[in-house]
Amino acid sequence: MSRLHLILFLVLCWPLNKTFGQNNLGAYLKHAQEKFESGDYFYAAELYQKAMAIDSNSVATLWNYAETLRAYKDYRKAEYYYKKVYDREAGGIYPYSLLYYGLMQKQNGNYDAALETFKKVKSKFSKDKKGYIYLKAKRELESCLWARSARSDSAKVVFEHLPEIINSKDSEFGHAFAEGKLLFSSLRADSVSSSEEVYAKSYKTRLYSSEQKDSTFSVPKVLKEFVFSEMNSGNGTFSRDRSRFYFSQCSDGGASYKCKIMVATYASGRISRIDSLGTIINAPGKNTTMPCLTYLNGDEVLFFASDREGGQGGMDLWYSIIRNGTQFMKPVNLKGLNSVDNELSPWFDTLNQTLYFASSWHNGFGGYDIFASTFKEQFAEPQNIGQPFNSPANDLYYFKHADTAYVSSNRIGVNYSKNPTCCSDIFSGYPVPPPPPIPVDSVPTPKKETLAELSKRLPVTLYFHNDCPDPKSRDTLTHVNYINGYNDYRALLEKYQMEYSSGLDPVKAEEAKEDIESFFIEYVDQGVKDLQLFRDLLLEELHNGSRINLTVKGFASPLAKTDYNVNLTKRRISSLVNYLREYENGVFVPYIDGTAKNGGMVQFTEVPFGEYTANKLTSDNFHDQKNSVYSRAAAIERKIEIQSVDFMKEDSLLSLIQLSQTTLDLKQLKPDSIVEQQLILRNISSRHLFLRSATCDDSLFSISFPETLQPGQEIVLTYKSTKPLPTGLFFVNSKIFFVGFKDPVVVPILGEGKP
Repeated sequence: MSRLHLILFLVLCWPLNKTFGQNNLGAYLKHAQEKFESGDYFYAAELYQKAMAIDSNSVATLWNYAETLRAYKDYRKAEYYYKKVYDREAGGIYPYSLLYYGLMQKQNGNYDAALETFKKVKSKFSKDKKGYIYLKAKRELESCLWARSARSDSAKVVFEHLPEIINSKDSEFGHAFAEGKLLFSSLRADSVSSSEEVYAKSYKTRLYSSEQKDSTFSVPKVLKEFVFSEMNSGNGTFSRDRSRFYFSQCSDGGASYKCKIMVATYASGRISRIDSLGTIINAPGKNTTMPCLTYLNGDEVLFFASDREGGQGGMDLWYSIIRNGTQFMKPVNLKGLNSVDNELSPWFDTLNQTLYFASSWHNGFGGYDIFASTFKEQFAEPQNIGQPFNSPANDLYYFKHADTAYVSSNRIGVNYSKNPTCCSDIFSGYPVPPPPPIPVDSVPTPKKETLAELSKRLPVTLYFHNDCPDPKSRDTLTHVNYINGYNDYRALLEKYQMEYSSGLDPVKAEEAKEDIESFFIEYVDQGVKDLQLFRDLLLEELHNGSRINLTVKGFASPLAKTDYNVNLTKRRISSLVNYLREYENGVFVPYIDGTAKNGGMVQFTEVPFGEYTANKLTSDNFHDQKNSVYSRAAAIERKIEIQSVDFMKEDSLLSLIQLSQTTLDLKQLKPDSIVEQQLILRNISSRHLFLRSATCDDSLFSISFPETLQPGQEIVLTYKSTKPLPTGLFFVNSKIFFVGFKDPVVVPILGEGKP
């Protein structure tokens, strides 16, 4: 059973003294294992602690204790003891020790640490790429990257812990509202002492109901019709006409329930004729549970979870079409949603045609997260519904009633006696109420502009294959869409692995392959995911009429000449703009072109650094492409970054002027050269602008300019070198100050001085 203890284990009351010692170690371990197998994790943990007080050197005892703590959902202690196990035996005896250590780090919200652990697991088990440990580590590596970037997202909801009259110190799981009553299941006893010792003769999961009036819940009542002396009951769902009630009935099999779905006749508020569904649904010897009755494509459908034959692994989601209320068609596996891990607690929103469910496989914040999949002829790829409904703990049993959604979770903040994440409670979330209307005679408060949601996504870093897009070109623009280029780049993974591992011994070669694959997962793939999240937030701001400037910097590995690389990075920035232009049939185009009717606009300040900031230790040897092209060190240099985002106010310089070029690229020149460059500046506003001064870092250039810039006028700023230019690659900023504006216009100057 998944929650605590079932009966009082009297051995804990035995006096512990010197006469016991080794004689009782075997007894403690034996009884601890029995308690674990029966689902009594609390007492099993107590017994293992006593065993370790006698012998703390046994790796087997440490492992069993860690397993018990994980089952008891004490993630903090479990993390500590899985590490102790791995430090002792390095996965030789217990190969899952490092994987579970990472999973506990993740469930404690330590995503950075978990990421490093999963990379280590992935490398350690790379010889068995079809094995569960390798696949799970690879999946969790991606999941941690996702969680790290998505954890700041919060739905605009009021999220609340239901009152103690519903949530006890044991576990509660919400299922539905029916006739104004909350239907939920709970594992609670009649009498529990402060030390969590259960004095009830029966400690089972039961179905309860509580009437809600004006946000107040009544004292829950056990549904006596579903009380079975030797069985547990839960997971209730009504048919639409309220004539049938489906629920789970589970044997008291300890750690692993065996459930089947039952149906009861319901009429005039009374339950009658409880019976089991046939073997079409309840496959013999299998676990079949969590029914959800709904309508899909006009058919009455039963969704449920089961480990029956034909699944993807673990507990899967299935559905069966019902004819005439009693005839069940052969169940169909939802293959696009299921995984080798568990998928549980399906609930279907008929209004939005969306299936909600819990999974421990897809990108999530912790153990089980809630996912949504919308049905349009088929179910779409599942999407994490985000915080606050999901957390680093286990989040299951999502459902909606009116404008409120409910979820059951064992996150920090639940009611408990000993372990703060031992037990699940029910939480609710509803939309934040709109602000009160502003009185007609009052002065409205200006909207406070904030870039918090966009800025916390930065930098968004996008990576490229060598000399892409448009190899061997000196153009500064491209027709390539970044996502198309990314797909081509991603398809080269095996070539990267082969080239980078060539010439190495088998062990080092495998490490090199894993290193490159981790780079693609951790950087290349994650960059696309970050871009997608940033894109949606950007579009939301533009739909609200915001005028936004994005600063995008470009980088390149030092294989080609510097001036060539500057043009290459410009093409890479161009590919990002192309992606936005082509996204969703051009939804960004009016904002990029400045023609949006709501005044929204996005413009790009390009800073094409080329190799000016590249790691000088990276190989630039054309004949050493293993290191200059296919190495992690070279690949990590080939990127562009969205580095900053700023609102353009009506009177900001960014919205008033236009530059002929955002960067002055001097290319290659001799240090004793006298350099003169021009920059054209245009006033695109109806205001008169006045230039105050213009400076350059290190006084490397003097800048001459007219002082007045009339509406619609173009002026020329002349840059002239004032001293010998630096040898080698250099980068300095020039700054143009205007009267009445605090911040200057910054124009980078790039160059490479040759001896």
